Amino acid sequence: MSDAAKSGAGAVPVARLSDAEVRERLLRVPEWSVADATLSRTFTFKNYYQTVSFVNAVAWIAHTRDHHPDISFGYKTCTIRYTTHDVGGLSEKDFACAAQIDALLVEGRGG
Repeated sequence: MSDAAKSGAGAVPVARLSDAEVRERLLRVPEWSVADATLSRTFTFKNYYQTVSFVNAVAWIAHTRDHHPDISFGYKTCTIRYTTHDVGGLSEKDFACAAQIDALLVEGRGG
């Protein structure tokens, strides 16, 4: 990997969203909430297998977007928490990942 790739040279700069921008973006991901500069949502599934499958899908999204949430899960629940540490709050990256995660559920239901 080149030094430029390692340093993120050429990457689009990420900016911290204002409170008004956060409120506007929450309208696009209505099941998510914001507290303490963290975007989060808890998902509920029928069983452990579905929960772990979902966690693996979220891990793939995190890997491909190079933006990694905090994930906690149990038998039937999974909580995803996003923040952009580089900007000390929420960025467009957090909301884009949340929307992609929500799309997993729509696709999984065939809708």
